[in-house]
Amino acid sequence: MKQQAPLGHEIRRTLILAGPLVVGQLTNFGMNFVDTVMAGRLGALDLGAIAVGSSIWAAGFLFVLGVLLAVSATVSQLDGAGRRKQAGEFTRQALWLSLALALMLFIAVRSSGALMGWIGVDEEVASLSLRYLQAISWGAPALCALLVLRFFSEGTGYTRPTMYIGVLGILVNIPLNYVLMFGKLGMPALGAVGCGWATAIVFWLQLLALAVWIGWRPRYRPYALYERLSWPNRMEIAALLKLGLPIGVMIFLEGGLFVGTALLIGTLGPLPVAAHQVAMNYAGLMYMVPVGLAGAITVRVGNAIGRGDPEGARRAGQVGMGIALVFGMISATIMLLFPQWIVAMYTSDSEVVSLAVSLLFLAAIFQLADALQGSAAGALRGLKDSRIPMIYCVIAYWVIGLPLGGYLTFRADLGPAGMWIGIIVGLTLAALMLSTRFQRISQPKAP
Repeated sequence: MKQQAPLGHEIRRTLILAGPLVVGQLTNFGMNFVDTVMAGRLGALDLGAIAVGSSIWAAGFLFVLGVLLAVSATVSQLDGAGRRKQAGEFTRQALWLSLALALMLFIAVRSSGALMGWIGVDEEVASLSLRYLQAISWGAPALCALLVLRFFSEGTGYTRPTMYIGVLGILVNIPLNYVLMFGKLGMPALGAVGCGWATAIVFWLQLLALAVWIGWRPRYRPYALYERLSWPNRMEIAALLKLGLPIGVMIFLEGGLFVGTALLIGTLGPLPVAAHQVAMNYAGLMYMVPVGLAGAITVRVGNAIGRGDPEGARRAGQVGMGIALVFGMISATIMLLFPQWIVAMYTSDSEVVSLAVSLLFLAAIFQLADALQGSAAGALRGLKDSRIPMIYCVIAYWVIGLPLGGYLTFRADLGPAGMWIGIIVGLTLAALMLSTRFQRISQPKAP
């Protein structure tokens, strides 16, 4: 039995790895936060359009993100085993896959008008949302390639670039939004559509910056990522999809719970959807901390498996989940104590403020469950366990959570709060099932 490092050392190593990822996630999501705050100055229509449009974009993005998370899980195991050139080749194959995923994302979001019409989203909101989506869709190829390079870097244990490109993104996004949304420097005022164009431009700039960074830094040279051009290898891509597709479906299902919630609330009119966007945007901002932590957990667990240390992998997962729960408690406390201050950052509309404050109370309730399910999913990815967790998420989010929320909203007449209660139930079930599975399958086998 290998001697385990002290608990304090394990916590410190996880936080050092997670720190840049958390900052990167916060700044990446901060772009959406900035979009929401700036759209709030344009009025309820633009705010509602970005709420619906960004929810649809997020659904496609989350699927792509999940599939490509297989890169960090695989690279971390290969790196732990010392097979660095193989990790570079695997990443080249992932770049080919990212092209196909980008095309799918591009087509899907540009065809979402029928979906909004079928659901019954307010016609004026749906029209503006579609134009927002058509603009942001031009950033899909850059975003998908960016994710591959980012997860490659994270898999090697070098997480700072995620922070750097995140900071770059938000620093560029703010002035671009200002110019394109409000019509400055001689540009026409494009409102919500300008926000979509600004985000697409940022994706391309981030990709260029990260690609140059990887080519410049000596620490990446053992992986020989740019050594040659590799043509698509069906075996490698199939292996990536075998791991990545269930992860993509799982993350899509979780994100779909929130997207479905936003779209259903969108049928209630501009006021409920604006209040929902405010509360959900802030809750999502707080969730970026567990998301960043989950990335670090995946790398820590995967690296331990790669070097043949299953006990170390189990300990890394447990410590990571514990850290996530502590943050969940802090996040919930802030939401309960300062809801008025939080909502005031987004809007001064008294009706929106009143409803958003009530929704923030419900958001506080699911903070612990959300933190636990996200970190447990990260630990399971490090073990390359993805199919059973996917089934768990189908049950928690779509068999129970969303139908319950729909019933409470439209049959029990609870309004937007009904959908949020469904979210609470779905996330709680997912957290219990995923964390229990990690505890079970990471248990060292008796000799």
